[in-house]
Amino acid sequence: MDIILMPLLSVIIIALNLYWWAVMIYVIMEWLEHFNIINRYNQAIYNIHTFLFRIVEPALVQIRRVLPTMGSMDISPIILLLLIVFVQGVAAKLMLKFI
Repeated sequence: MDIILMPLLSVIIIALNLYWWAVMIYVIMEWLEHFNIINRYNQAIYNIHTFLFRIVEPALVQIRRVLPTMGSMDISPIILLLLIVFVQGVAAKLMLKFI
C-alpha cells in the first residue's frame, strides 16, 4: 500500500503547489489589467490570462456561490488559497503517518 500511496501523495502535493501558483498569478494579472499596467490585447498576455482563467475560475465560481457578497471585495481567491494549503497539510501529515 505504501508503494502506491506515498508517490500519489507526493504528486497531489506538487499539483496543489502548481495550482496555488496559478491562482496567485491569475490574481496578480487581474490586478495589473484592472490598473492598466498590462495590456489585455497583447497576444501573449491574452493567452496566459485565458489559460489561467480556464484553470482557476471554475473553483472560484464554486466558492463565490457559497460566500455572501461583500460589496466590491472578492475574497474567493483567499479562501481558495487557504483550502489549497489545508489540503497540502493533510496530505503531508498522511505522508508522515506512512513513513
